[in-house]
Amino acid sequence: MRSSGLRPTRQRMHLATLLFTRGDRHVTAEEIHAEAQQESIAVSLATVYNTLHQFTEAGLLRVLAIETNKTYFDTNTSDHHHFFVEGRGQVLDIPERGPLGALKVENLPEPPEGMEIAHVDVVVRLRPKTS
Repeated sequence: MRSSGLRPTRQRMHLATLLFTRGDRHVTAEEIHAEAQQESIAVSLATVYNTLHQFTEAGLLRVLAIETNKTYFDTNTSDHHHFFVEGRGQVLDIPERGPLGALKVENLPEPPEGMEIAHVDVVVRLRPKTS
């Protein structure tokens, strides 16, 4: 945490343990807050939000802008794309290999002068089949 420029406070350490010891995951502040309460970690929802945004600014998390009323945080900060299951609020990584993987984004427009493309986020929205 210190190498990312953050002071390792007790609450940050507890939240980091919840976030980073359970594999790559996509979470909301509300989900992390509920996990903290289940683990008897005394932390407010506002502190969870602030900490998640601090972790994002430090490069430890990635923000996923999928829904306008909810922010998802990804513990996998590498470049990759996502499925989003509508109605469930579930975020899944698109595999890099295999029948569903190897998504290629090609023929991007030239950015305006003085600008460069930082990254491209692709979210493929899914819903259960109706037939």
